[in-house]
This record gives sequence, C-alpha cells and structure tokens, in this order.
Amino acid sequence: MTETLTIGEVARRSGVATSALRYYEDRGLIASERTGGNQRRYQRSVLRTVSVIKAAQQVGVSLDEIATALEGLPGGRSPTKADWSKLADGWRSSLDSRIQELEALRDDLSDCIGCGCLSLRSCALFNPADQAGEMGTGARYIVGDSRPEPAVNEPR
Repeated sequence: MTETLTIGEVARRSGVATSALRYYEDRGLIASERTGGNQRRYQRSVLRTVSVIKAAQQVGVSLDEIATALEGLPGGRSPTKADWSKLADGWRSSLDSRIQELEALRDDLSDCIGCGCLSLRSCALFNPADQAGEMGTGARYIVGDSRPEPAVNEPR
C-alpha cells in the first residue's frame, strides 16, 4: 500500500488550510480515503492536484471551471505536466476576456466607471441623457459596450 498523508500533512505541504481542503473535497476537486477511525487519508498525488487548484485560482479561474477541467482527466488522476498545459489552454480565452475587462477598467477608471456614475460633470460629456443606461444596468462601457460618437461640436 502506498504511503498516505493526513489532512494536516497535506495542509502543511501545500500551504492550504485544512478547512479549504475539506471544502475542495466536498466540491469533488480532491478525494480522500477514510481510516477505521473515520480520519481522512490522502494519496501523495493530491499535492499536485492542490497545486493545480491554487495556481488556477491565483490567475482567476473559478472553482467551478477547475472542477469541470479536473473531471475531464482520465480516471480522476492528478494532472500531469501535459494535462496542466491542456487545462491552461482551455482557460486561455476566458482569461483573455478578463484581462480585456481589467484593461478597460484601468483605462476608463480615472474618467468614469463606465457609467456608474462617479462624475456628473464628465457624465454629461460621455453619457449625455444617460444613454449608457439604455444598454442595461451597471458599468456598460467597462463591460464592452461602445460609447456613442459625440456630436461634431462636442468635446470627447
């Protein structure tokens, strides 16, 4: 039988709190075996899975997205280097969209939150008659809606 790790050992070696490990297990991201005394025991390979979860979360991948990706692994095994590459490629378009949203937020933040509205003076220039409100709730320009072109004599 291969050596197993206690939840405390996994927490110490992975840098993840035991409560998070229990949560990951409840979500089906990792699995443990139970001893006769109902204590959790993890295969050593769970450390790699926890590392993948941490790395993916750090770049903004949700636990739901991580769970879906891990479910696609054969036999529920821990990800290999090749698996990680494939998982990362699968998350690329979602991450690119988030990056674009963050760049738009960064670029427009000093003028306006797009229009949420933080500046009634600027809003009269960028969102006359609350045109952005017709596109829906929230910061419409930040989520990618286009600002209407100003009239010929209006400043930008």
